[in-house]
Amino acid sequence: MRKLLLLCLLVVFVGGGALYVLGKWPFGITVSTKRQRYHCPMHPQYISDSPGDCPICGMRLVPIEDGDTAEPQGTAAGHEGHLHAASSPAASAAEKKVLYYIDPMEPTVHYDKPGRSPMGMELVPVYADEGTEPSEVPGYATVRISPEQQSMMGVVLDQAKVIDLDRSILAVGRVTYDETRLHHIHTRFEGYIEVLYVNFVGQPVKADEPLFSVYSPELLVTENEYVLALESGQKQLMESAKRRLALWNIPPEEITRLEKSRKPSKAIVIRSPINGFVTAKTALHGMRIMPQDNVYDIADLSMVWVVADIYEMDLPFVKVGQPAEISLVAEPGKVREANIAYIYPTVDPMTRTVKARFDLDNAAGDLKPDMFANVRIKSNLGRGLAVPESAVLSTGERKIVFVAREGSVFEPREVETGVKVPGFYQILRGVSAGESVVVGANFLLDSESKLKASISDGGGHIH
Repeated sequence: MRKLLLLCLLVVFVGGGALYVLGKWPFGITVSTKRQRYHCPMHPQYISDSPGDCPICGMRLVPIEDGDTAEPQGTAAGHEGHLHAASSPAASAAEKKVLYYIDPMEPTVHYDKPGRSPMGMELVPVYADEGTEPSEVPGYATVRISPEQQSMMGVVLDQAKVIDLDRSILAVGRVTYDETRLHHIHTRFEGYIEVLYVNFVGQPVKADEPLFSVYSPELLVTENEYVLALESGQKQLMESAKRRLALWNIPPEEITRLEKSRKPSKAIVIRSPINGFVTAKTALHGMRIMPQDNVYDIADLSMVWVVADIYEMDLPFVKVGQPAEISLVAEPGKVREANIAYIYPTVDPMTRTVKARFDLDNAAGDLKPDMFANVRIKSNLGRGLAVPESAVLSTGERKIVFVAREGSVFEPREVETGVKVPGFYQILRGVSAGESVVVGANFLLDSESKLKASISDGGGHIH
């Protein structure tokens, strides 16, 4: 009997220990020693040990239903109830006053009791100390974000300050001929080309260099009349013939030669009026030419134009005499200085741009017509209050800036912006110099502010 009694005690002791390890008690309950955890319905990878808002999207955290990995203390068959020993929503509610419950997906609808919404989402509490401050911006609320949440959200602050509003206007242009240095060569009489001295486009020519010679029966007749008038002393006929030669643009030296030699020329030589390059040529040997025919185009490239396209919206910041930097694709790293010489009076209806002209010296001949150029026009608009570009959120109807106040409070402000300079917006109204503005994670603050405003202005309760 003693051995049997010892064996029974041993079985009870071992069985009880096994039941203790397995967490099963004969009382039908399981005691949880692990704290309740919470996660974001939209970002379940974010898990917190306390209720609050998701730092990623601002949505209310909800309890993890199947996250109970508590150490069990024993159970009996047929019992399914659980008793949590750690903190729970009820325990949190005991410490904070619950105003109402909301569905994270429909925060404008308030519920008086916990549970699930018609959409099946777990309702989350809204506590009394999470109330919102009013804001002057419709649809926005002033929010309070703890330093820890700011760190997780990546909130970055900067100051509104007075700066030099230097605005640079970028434009694309191209090199073209100086139209005041472009000459069209033609005759004022009918004739036939006998000799070509300049034979191809691009050939350089010098002033007074022969281009071609032309035979003109009409010109030959007039020269004969002039010679006869000289020899016969008929002054009226001589003056008439000489005037006709001058109107045909016959050089004075040719008329002087005719007066001395008394021998008409069969062909007259047409010479270049300038130094330059042949940019167009229609002349061919033996070709018949008329006064309206353009035989050669000669351009003086010692000066060239750069014509840039300025967008319509940038026109208020552009004026004649304004300095600019011009760089060419063919000259990487080299910058030329120039001023706006002329702004054209019309807008291109296709590109909505206006052309601006710059005059550049080209004595070295490096600039060639139709080269592409990048133009940077400098515009100093004086000094003004500005905030970093990333601080301004545009909603389409208004522009919002979040201003940081003491106590981790972020206030939405509607601002009026002026000009946009590289990296900054000019502020005309809404923010004062020295105030701290949010330049990083302001989209998250925007979502949080709208969410708090919608909760504060939400509809009726559902029981």
